[in-house]
Amino acid sequence: MAERVLVVGYGRTGQAVARVLAARGMRVRAADARDGAALGAGAPPPGVELCTGADGPELLDGVDLVVPSPGVPGRAPVLLEAVRRRIPVRSEIEVAARALACPIVGITGTNGKSTTTTLVGLALGNAGRRVFTGGNLGTPLIAALEAPAYDVCVAEVSSFQLEWVETFRPRVACLLNVTDDHLDRHPTFVEYRDTKARLFAAQVADDWAVLNRDDPAVIEVAPRLRARIVTFGTTPHPSGTSIEDGAVVLRLEGAPAERYDLSRTRLTGRHNVDNILAAVATARLAGASPTAVQQAIDGMTPLAHRLTLVAERRGVRWYDDSKATNVGAAVRSLESFDGHVVLLAGGVDKGGSYTPLATAARGRVRRAFVFGTARDQIAAALATAGVPVDAVATLAAAVAASNACAEPGDTVLLAPACSSFDQFTDYAERGRAFAAAVEALE
Repeated sequence: MAERVLVVGYGRTGQAVARVLAARGMRVRAADARDGAALGAGAPPPGVELCTGADGPELLDGVDLVVPSPGVPGRAPVLLEAVRRRIPVRSEIEVAARALACPIVGITGTNGKSTTTTLVGLALGNAGRRVFTGGNLGTPLIAALEAPAYDVCVAEVSSFQLEWVETFRPRVACLLNVTDDHLDRHPTFVEYRDTKARLFAAQVADDWAVLNRDDPAVIEVAPRLRARIVTFGTTPHPSGTSIEDGAVVLRLEGAPAERYDLSRTRLTGRHNVDNILAAVATARLAGASPTAVQQAIDGMTPLAHRLTLVAERRGVRWYDDSKATNVGAAVRSLESFDGHVVLLAGGVDKGGSYTPLATAARGRVRRAFVFGTARDQIAAALATAGVPVDAVATLAAAVAASNACAEPGDTVLLAPACSSFDQFTDYAERGRAFAAAVEALE
């Protein structure tokens, strides 16, 4: 008899898991605590029993495997009950990896995952490989099972997806950085960091681990890894990637140094230098040729809502970095500008400190407008750095207030440092709302 699977959470990932497993002959029960109207998912595919408005232990009856969606906390009662009953609980990426025949490249970190993943995927595609690029950035990894065979899968991996992995083994795994984020879900920073490090847990001595040597929290995990380690960082180094004379230089043992030109890249900002450093090492270790890697650096366009120039009006430049959903990302966004910045920040607090944002804002931010449920906390932190700050109710109000005070030569920067779920469905909707508000200015 086919295995009976409970899929917990019926969003994008849950729907993909249910669809793929049902198509492979498994009996699938998909459950979501939201009611049908709020879910808006339509009729389930054949072989899928959809239970809406349900999250109780009765869902586990007759179940052999539980696959939680990334948005379902590990301490959800139905998952704790599954563990108590000794029913296996596996992440979507774990289920996918067990069925995939091709090697996986896994990329995680607090910031820069999507850009680095896309860049690595482009490089491997330029090298003539049949590449699946997805994971947390868009198409769930399990959807790779619905297409003809790939040569390699490049997956962005979040800490949420790593909570329930056992044998998930990327042949090349990259940890970009670890800063305070998702501390509303992970009790401590150390637990968050260690969950990220689970990306390397099943690797063996023939695999590769790519680590950011400039990030103390990242490099601390190195002694526990079994894979071969290659590092990246901005300063010259005898191995790995570094910046030398304005170019990326890669040094691997037993091979001549390789040089990658950055003069043509459209990936701007200091944070993207780190992303390119990581991507060069990861793509080369995954089998992309130097020419293919250079073509990816030259040809990639910035992803939406990541330090994107929205408009230039009366000498004021408006940038959308709605994807800066944590303090570390907002700090890197601010550090990309030398002139005066009018900062727009706010949303839902994720449990970290805003002190690093205040430090970065000192002497750089001429005025800040904060909005959303975290506005008072952000305002208090910025005030300690001497930044003039006003609290407003909404992002639209922040745009209007910024327009009234911005002067020629200023940059108005949306770098929220928070998640968007108080006023928007996700960071993308927040970014689109920002662009629309700017466009509507008179």
